[in-house]
Formats: sequence, C-alpha cells, structure tokens
Amino acid sequence: MIDRHRVRAETPTEERVLEAIEAGITAAHPRTVITEAIALEDETLRIASERFDLSAYDDVYVLGGGNAAGQVASSIADLLGDRLTGGIVVTDDPASAGPVEMVEGDHPTPTESNVDGTRRLLELARDCDEDTLVVAPVTGGGSALLAAPAEGITLSDLRGLTDELLRSGAPIATINTIRKHVSSIKGGQLARELAPATTVGLVFSDVTSGDPSVVASGPLSPDTTTYETARTALETYDVDAPAAVSTHLQAGEDGDVAETPVDGDAAFDSVSVCVLADNFTAVSAAADVCEDAGYETVILSTSVRGETQAAAKTHVAIAEEIRRTGNPVSPPVAIVSGGETTVTITGDGIGGPNQEFALSAALELPDDVVLGAVDTDGIDGPTDSAGALVSNETIIDRIAAHAALSDNDAYTYLEDRDALLFTGQTGTNVNDLRVMLVGE
Repeated sequence: MIDRHRVRAETPTEERVLEAIEAGITAAHPRTVITEAIALEDETLRIASERFDLSAYDDVYVLGGGNAAGQVASSIADLLGDRLTGGIVVTDDPASAGPVEMVEGDHPTPTESNVDGTRRLLELARDCDEDTLVVAPVTGGGSALLAAPAEGITLSDLRGLTDELLRSGAPIATINTIRKHVSSIKGGQLARELAPATTVGLVFSDVTSGDPSVVASGPLSPDTTTYETARTALETYDVDAPAAVSTHLQAGEDGDVAETPVDGDAAFDSVSVCVLADNFTAVSAAADVCEDAGYETVILSTSVRGETQAAAKTHVAIAEEIRRTGNPVSPPVAIVSGGETTVTITGDGIGGPNQEFALSAALELPDDVVLGAVDTDGIDGPTDSAGALVSNETIIDRIAAHAALSDNDAYTYLEDRDALLFTGQTGTNVNDLRVMLVGE
C-alpha cells in the first residue's frame, strides 16, 4: 500500500523498513483480521469466542463508524450475504457492503455529513428490538466520524472544540472523556439506544490502553468518566471551549443532564465487545519481517506516548546504546514500537505526530540507522502523508530542521527531502507504527 511512485527506497535497509511497515498495516486490515476471527458455519456466526444463531433473529444490521468501519462492514457483508438486512456506517473510507449504507464523513474534524449520518444511524438503532442482531464496527477515528452533538451544542461548537482539543497536547483518553460528555452517542449511549437488541461490537483499537471505552469514545462501553472529569480536563489543558460546551458540562456536573451509562446499566445487558485488532497486531507483524531479514528484533512497546519530540529522542538514545555497547542486543537490530504520541501545537506549520517524530529523530540518529514512522490509517495529522522515512542524511540544514520543528512544519521540510511516506487511506487504524533498523 505504500505508493511506490512517490516513495522510493534508496538502500536495502530502507526497503526493509518499508516492507516491515507494509506487513504491519496489512496484518491489521479488516480483510485479514476478519478472515481469521469471524466465520459463518451454517446458521451460526462465530465472532472470536462468541456464537450467534442467525435463525434466532428477524433482522441483522451493521451499525457503526470509524476509519476502518467501511472495510469491516464490507467484509461482514461478503460473509453474511442475504442474511444481512442492512445498516449504516459512517466512515471516511467507504467500501461496498451490500445493503449497508455508507455515509462518507470527514476526519479528524466533524462535518454536517458526519452529523447527518450519525443521527440516521441512531434512528435505526432505536428501531431495533429483541429480535435484532447488530454487528457494530467501532474503530479508530470514530470519535470524529460518529458525531451527534448533545442538545444545545451545534456542529460549529463541536468543530471548534475538536480543533482546540487536537492542538492541546492532551492524551487521547482525556480528549475522549470530553467528547463523551458533549455527545448523544459516545460513552455507552449507542448501547442505550440499541437495547434490547443483541449487539456485538467489533473493535479495531487505536489507543495505547486497548480499552474499548476509549476507542471511538466507547459508544458501546460503560463509561467510567463523568461531567466533572470532562470539565476538569478542559481546565487542565487550558482548552478554550465554546460557551455552549462549557454550559453543557456544568449542567451535567450539576445533575441537570443525565450522566453517561456506567457498568451495570441495563443498556449493556445484551452487548458484547470483541477487540479484533490493536497496535500489537501491526507491531508484531512488522517485527516478524525484520526478524526474517536477519535482524535481532526488539518490540520496544505498543504504549509509547507523551510528547512526540521527547519520544523520538528516547528512540535515538536506544539506537546509540546499541551501537556503543551492544545493549540490550547487538546489531544488526530492529527496534519496533507503537502507541500514540502527541504534539502540543504552538506553530503555524503543516505536519503530524509521526512526521514530527521522524524529523526530531533524524537530527540525532547515529550513522547506519534508518527509521520509519507512520500512522497506520495512512493519515498523519491533517495531511496526505502517513509519516516519514529518515536517517541522519535526511538533515542537510540543521537550522532549518530545528525551525521546522519549532513551527510544527515537519511536512514542508520532509517533503523537500523526499522523506515523506504516502499510502493513501489504508482501510485500518490501529495507531502508530515505528520501525528503526540499526546496522552493524
């Protein structure tokens, strides 16, 4: 899926990095995952360890959203054929899915299309009864795509809040705590609307915790957060929220607006959630490619988080230690990691966390080290690039590179050096993937 017309490996090491990244993304693609995790045997639908007798239901719907939700729905439609009644999926990567309607929305900032599609999805959810089976794809990107502002909050308010949150540097769990409490679908509220239908969530996790209540802001999961924690988060990260948002959160804290459903709520009596793929799915597949190529392979972590530039320096330090002392293993070594770093935006440039990670690392990488860093959905920040492929040779003007980082303008610098990686939309979203090869 790497666009080989726009991305060319100049060395065998760079080619190994690209191959590992491609393997990681492919392993987490819904077609790959669903083939392994879901099967239809006569009238029995097997999803991981769950079994559903299709003959017991009058209708089977697919209802959900996120970057990968269209591909999930397409795979489910191919599997179920005429057993599938219909459904609605809101995604920025639509795919043919039989009777399931694809609503093409926008990410990461919601638009009217997102809101209209989500409202129609909720209407269909309310029509489901105890004789209905709902297969619900819930994937990364669902927080933006499944947009149903709470009463009193407009789309403009939601867009303004989203922009502020994405610039704040807050971790995704904190961002989604706030999103849950300005929404009528997040934080378990979709489960409430679907009850008493039998619902099975198909989660493709893009969060470091793997917690389904955080993925897409947990539309099918009990919520452990409150209006109070959401309002406190705004203050902690100095988020300049629209007035309507602040008013709504305060009303919730005062008890004038109902809280999101918690564990034990009847809304979850007929809901099960299966995490089908996560960051480790991609990271382990990438590591296997590196190992097959003869590298000692270390999976550093799938929970790397915090400020992007600081995380990049840690990866550089590991490469330096390997070259200097042979610890933790002797070269040639592949260091593979995942997770999700954040950027506190202070500049006016263009870029994304993975581009900023790569450029920050390139400034200090030792000789004979190549690093690739991508967002597995193919969209790093608000750009058309998935990330970047760098070495210390990427840096020809250190002053310009530092200036680009200060202005959050990694894209421009890396584009000038032909270091950007392009994949287009990959059909999945399981967080970031980094592959660093340390030569002998």
